[in-house]
Amino acid sequence: MRILVVGGGAREHALVWKIAQSPLVDALYAAPGNPGIARHAACVPVAADAVADLVAFATRERMDLVVVGPEAPLVAGLADRLEAAGVAVFGPGASAARIEGSKAFAKDLMARHGVPTARFATFDDPPRARRYCRELGAPVVVKADGLAAGKGALVCRTLAEADEAVAECMERRAFGTAGATVVVEEFLTGEEVSFFALANGADATPLAAAQDHKTVFDGDRGPNTGGMGAFSPVAAFDAALEKQVMETIVRPTIAALAREGAPYRGALFAGLMLTADGPRVLEFNCRFGDPECQALVVRAPGDLVPALLAAARGEPWPAPAAWPARAAVSVTLASGGYPGKYATGLPIEGVDAAAARPGVTVFHAGTALAGGRLVTAGGRVLSVTAVGEDLARAIAAAYGAVGEIRFEGMHHRTDIGRRAVRAEAPPRR
Repeated sequence: MRILVVGGGAREHALVWKIAQSPLVDALYAAPGNPGIARHAACVPVAADAVADLVAFATRERMDLVVVGPEAPLVAGLADRLEAAGVAVFGPGASAARIEGSKAFAKDLMARHGVPTARFATFDDPPRARRYCRELGAPVVVKADGLAAGKGALVCRTLAEADEAVAECMERRAFGTAGATVVVEEFLTGEEVSFFALANGADATPLAAAQDHKTVFDGDRGPNTGGMGAFSPVAAFDAALEKQVMETIVRPTIAALAREGAPYRGALFAGLMLTADGPRVLEFNCRFGDPECQALVVRAPGDLVPALLAAARGEPWPAPAAWPARAAVSVTLASGGYPGKYATGLPIEGVDAAAARPGVTVFHAGTALAGGRLVTAGGRVLSVTAVGEDLARAIAAAYGAVGEIRFEGMHHRTDIGRRAVRAEAPPRR
């Protein structure tokens, strides 16, 4: 097979790393890729959002499958264009990708079809949005309707913070046109989990759950980022809960989209809150999460390509393989100042030494080559990922590898997964 992976971040590096292990693959490409991806695939200089150029490349080079990593090209209709050109694609068409591209669309879909989620209302008028915040009462969540790189959900502990969030989205346009409309919803409490399933247009099959760490500083403090680290599995998300989520959330959502003329093929990411009243959907995403994908692929059993093909072609699922009990942790190394302003072009040292440690894989995110030297090229620079017999061992392995890597201003959280380890530890006598 000839496969193209679209994207150039750590999620795409993780997917390429896993796909490259398949005996079904003869040629593997990435657009645009990055220096880490280049170790496994041929990188082509086509941007992930250059829809026409990607379709031209895929048809010219006779791709058997295109795997789309990021959400923006899916929302822009890349999958539709590829399908029209006769190329199989893992990723939903634009009508189904609206489940991430518009928070309002996703919430309305859930309301119409009885998928459990938080109370909400949608607004394009700031005063009405502020009045609804007062109707719900603090804390409350204000979300930009459109794509905001994972940073458009603002948790407001007070009504004053809610007023500021409305102003940030709708009046100051911090997220551009994505924040012209907002969804205001009730604040849910419980354990937050990212659950992933694959869909083939008519049915879905479960993958696994992970837990992301969104805020930039330890202890879940500071502004939201694209993700500072993740771990998998999640102890609270057992087999019974997975079955419940598949039956009450994932399959009803896939069926609803199909009935509304938007069959969903690809990865469905359900951001869940495990409340006292059961799991509730915080958001849907139309692709694998980043950094959750990194923690998932190093745990994932067997060959991923047959499942990707079944989703893309609308075919029956291959026989499932049991997920191993081992744990995985991914720690994001970020540029100083991220998610605000940060410098780029800074030399990176120690990546090979980190990757040489047992059980460790280093996935590249914002990296580039300058004069043959690896340098920073983004806010999130590397995802240091490790597997272990249990979560504590995976954490130790990941942070041991983090200690090998250096670049000016390097920032990372030091507590990825540690709260879960404390929760699992038996009480002292």
